[in-house]
Amino acid sequence: MNALRSWVARRLLLGAVQTAAVVLLVFGLTEALPGDAAVAFAGDQPDPQRIAAVREAMGLDRPAHERLADWVVGLLHGDFGTSLTSGRPVAGFLAGGFGPTLLLATLTVLILVPVAVGLGVLAARHEGRLTDRLISSTTLGVYAVPEFALGVLLVSVFALRLGWFPPTAVGYGTDLLAHPAALVLPVLVLLARPVCSLARLVRAGMIDALAAPWTTHAGRYGIPGARIRYGHALPNALAPATQQLARTIDWLLCGVIVVEALYVIPGLGTVLMNAVADRDIPVVQGLAVVFGVATVVLNLGADLVTHRLAPRSGVAA
Repeated sequence: MNALRSWVARRLLLGAVQTAAVVLLVFGLTEALPGDAAVAFAGDQPDPQRIAAVREAMGLDRPAHERLADWVVGLLHGDFGTSLTSGRPVAGFLAGGFGPTLLLATLTVLILVPVAVGLGVLAARHEGRLTDRLISSTTLGVYAVPEFALGVLLVSVFALRLGWFPPTAVGYGTDLLAHPAALVLPVLVLLARPVCSLARLVRAGMIDALAAPWTTHAGRYGIPGARIRYGHALPNALAPATQQLARTIDWLLCGVIVVEALYVIPGLGTVLMNAVADRDIPVVQGLAVVFGVATVVLNLGADLVTHRLAPRSGVAA
């Protein structure tokens, strides 16, 4: 137990350092962008005097290190800061975009896990045969297609040509659950590559587990094949897939920018794009903190689940 606590403490400390590094990097890159929020706020034909006044009102005339220090102090007190362009609290932007992104992520994961695990187990049970080759070649081919290309293809076929689904979520607001047809194409795009990667990992893990000596011994002791496959081999096969699933959930929660932009979904990805375009540094930094903390928590949870599924891996790594 002490070893586990020490390992968790090290992971949390490393995660805190990583989060701080992400915030500093995002702040530095945003500062390096040409122009600032005052230029974006001033319009297409800005007056230099107006820009100077806006910059002073926004506090952008202060040194960068002072603005960063003030923001970090506020963050330690739970204050994400205030948007430079709208004057709204950054937490309001995060809350407004979190709902659609969370809905997409939840639906994707609920479908992803059973489909990927089922395909991986099916391919492993028919290793080297037609079913295995068909699943392996299909997942490899689908994985090679970028999200934006697949999204455009689905819109062209199922929205514009067949008219089965709406091409975008325009007009539906943030209450996408009341309009399930608008979620079908985005969820399909989000599912495509994660299903392929997870299925291939589960397949490889199942094949290794079924070929392990302890599996052979279990069969000699008369343990039913189904119990060996699903009670012993599958948990060991799921251990490496858990790490990939954590990265997939992190990718989903952190705002799938391409998918949200393609289908005009007002999620965190859209909030991030708008903030970068407006040079709204506090909003970008707030999103960076949320993304960094989500990554740390998900990876820590994945490590714990992996240790639970395959205790032989230990916690020393």
